[in-house]
Amino acid sequence: MKIDFKKYLLYFISTIIVAVIILSMLWLGHFEIYRDFINKIEQTSFDLRQNITSKYKTPDKNIVIVAVDNESYEYIMDKYGEWPISRKLWADVIENIEKVNPNKIIFDLLFVKPNLNDIKADKALVDAVKKYDNVYLSMNFDYTDKEVRTPIKLDDKFKVNIKIEDKNILNNDYTLFTNVRGVMDELSKVSNKIGSININRDKDGIIRNVTPVYLYQNDFYPNLSLLVGMDYLKVKEIKYENNKLILDNNHTIPLDNTKRTILNWYGGSHTYLHIPLWKVTNAIKKEDIKFLKDNFENKIIYIGTTATSLSDVKSVPVDSNLSGVELNATFLNNILDNNFIKKTNIEIDLLITILLSFFVGYFVLKIDSVLKTFVFLFLTLLTYFSISVFAMQKYNLWISIVIPYISTIATFVLVYCEKYLLKSKDYEQTYKLAVTDGLTQLYNHRYFQEQMLTQLNNYKRYKTPFSLIMIDIDFFKKFNDTYGHQSGDCVLKQVANILKRNSRTSDIACRYGGEEMSIILTNTNNKDAITTAEKICNTVRESDFILANNEKVKVTISVGVASVNDSIEKTQQLIEYCDKCLYKAKENGRNQVVFEV
Repeated sequence: MKIDFKKYLLYFISTIIVAVIILSMLWLGHFEIYRDFINKIEQTSFDLRQNITSKYKTPDKNIVIVAVDNESYEYIMDKYGEWPISRKLWADVIENIEKVNPNKIIFDLLFVKPNLNDIKADKALVDAVKKYDNVYLSMNFDYTDKEVRTPIKLDDKFKVNIKIEDKNILNNDYTLFTNVRGVMDELSKVSNKIGSININRDKDGIIRNVTPVYLYQNDFYPNLSLLVGMDYLKVKEIKYENNKLILDNNHTIPLDNTKRTILNWYGGSHTYLHIPLWKVTNAIKKEDIKFLKDNFENKIIYIGTTATSLSDVKSVPVDSNLSGVELNATFLNNILDNNFIKKTNIEIDLLITILLSFFVGYFVLKIDSVLKTFVFLFLTLLTYFSISVFAMQKYNLWISIVIPYISTIATFVLVYCEKYLLKSKDYEQTYKLAVTDGLTQLYNHRYFQEQMLTQLNNYKRYKTPFSLIMIDIDFFKKFNDTYGHQSGDCVLKQVANILKRNSRTSDIACRYGGEEMSIILTNTNNKDAITTAEKICNTVRESDFILANNEKVKVTISVGVASVNDSIEKTQQLIEYCDKCLYKAKENGRNQVVFEV
């Protein structure tokens, strides 16, 4: 059995190419600028997939937001003349919402210092928080210098109970803080439900991750929404295991390599029901219990700012203007749904990259058609993207796209070049030169004869009709004598362009010889051929032809038309009949189409 050494050489070289590409990717991974570039594109692809998949997710209808929106802010400034507003209002909000049995009331607002000018208002808020055990408050960790603000010792009751062997596992730039903006002392004494609302942006300014637990003064403290979620699920202690925070058997928070969790978005702004603060205050004044009950009974209520003037606007994958309170609501929704995004590790990404690269490289070698090869690459990349979208939608899995894409495209390019350098170097160009007229770029006489024979055989076998148009430029010899051969060449090229523009891609326009041209009209009967011929004749007549000296002239053509029939046995018979029609057109005065002798 004869061994095809060239075939195996192609496979061997292709394998080497894939290996070199993969190793190059791994080597480039040592450079921070490369990693940042790849991460930026990968994050953009994540944002795109989130925008697609978020349309198919249903947010928790029990989460609502009391929003200090633009209208509410204007209402507050008109009525009270200041922001932050008197804490008496928040006390009234708590007292009245509690009348309709809400599940939880969560303040995405900081009450840091007492208002010495309004002690009664502060006391009203403290009393309201003390009275109810379902009210949650916010604090914020930071790195403020201790000379500016002395770090405070947080009460042990604010810690999160986490079972972990080594605290340093969760120690990094996203979790470790040196200072905190806590709540005012009076509130911290009466409440044990205080969590942090810290936000961390990626390098491109977009928020994709949230830190669930924070390390401060060697103790762990919860994110506000984590605290709410634990209470909702009646979880007293969480466990760190295998880079996950385990709340219970059905609720786990996966962590990425920064010890943050990747949020899964349900939509952009107003995903959750927004109830403007001004409507709530009006309902309280009117003692409209029905309004409060319809909107807040058994609900988890976040209270926060959405007004752009209050600068709590974030950029997230699905929206460039999302408020912080909506982001925190999304985190809680992820906890309750157990719906976080899990990113595949580097080993899985590498395996996918290798398989995809070998897959593309193999089929590039197998497919002969250039067009089919590029279509195959496009469909492969599109299919892989579709799979990644499905994985994110169905399994909350973030499969890397950028590295597999870069490797696959590089494999395609190099293997393709290798294949055609070794197997068919310059074949297509050589063939084109062999069958194309150099001046007009129409097919030459040799190609014309080959195609005529092909079309006649198809007619004899399958009864597929075809027609022939023969064209002669009127008085072309006289034209050359008057204007010169360079201008004659200009006219030939412009007539050829008219032929190409007014024929289909399946038709075959040829230079028959000298000033004579032809078009083989595939799958075309006599009536349609005449219509095409007349269109070309009219177009030439109406066009301005630019000569070598930029002078404009008019040109006409004579056209003969013939169509195949059962009496035609040889191509020469059809050519001769068409030529007779062309001759008759010239005899009858030129500048016309003749289709029968």
